[in-house]
Amino acid sequence: MSAQALLDLSDRRPARRSGTRRAQKRPSTPLTRNALIADYLALCELDAEVESLRAPADPAEFAVGDETLEHLADFEIVRDGTAYLVDVVTDEDLLKHPLRAAAIHGIASSDGRSFAIETAASIRAEPRFTTMRLILACKRTPVTAGDRVRVLHQLDEVGTMRLVDCASAVMNTQDGVAAVLALACEGLVAVDISRPILPETQVRRRRLAYSDPFAF
Repeated sequence: MSAQALLDLSDRRPARRSGTRRAQKRPSTPLTRNALIADYLALCELDAEVESLRAPADPAEFAVGDETLEHLADFEIVRDGTAYLVDVVTDEDLLKHPLRAAAIHGIASSDGRSFAIETAASIRAEPRFTTMRLILACKRTPVTAGDRVRVLHQLDEVGTMRLVDCASAVMNTQDGVAAVLALACEGLVAVDISRPILPETQVRRRRLAYSDPFAF
């Protein structure tokens, strides 16, 4: 083949498109234990069923096979008057956890406190994790005294309301939904974090952590 023919073939080749190569995904950075603990505490803060949280928990003894192990859990959570022990660990630390095998089938300390291990898979499970982040994003939304009283009074009168209806009581904040979710961050209202944020998301008054001197 002549040199001119070779030049003609090269001219006919399609131009290489720029940007067609897929960018290689960088490996995700492993989650640190501190990041998981921060997420877990945020979930507990928004969970209306959590009455109290203490860190660390009192030492507890566990019967594992023929041995008795003493373990200091990260947290003691109280739900409906019942105490639970919780450890928050990374996937790497889970492999070395002394109670990992026993916790799979369920285990309780000698004094009756149930024990559980929280990992990235459970803490960042969807849709709960996204719902938590959406609520916390509204934490700094200013809620006037008038809007606060109207929303809370409406919930006192009705009980449980849809989020879209509860937000309609907001008059001074541009985003009524954000105002209601800001009250959730303050612990004044409870939002179901196990489901996505939707117009029909259920909102109710949250039980105060302190006694109400005006409650008759």
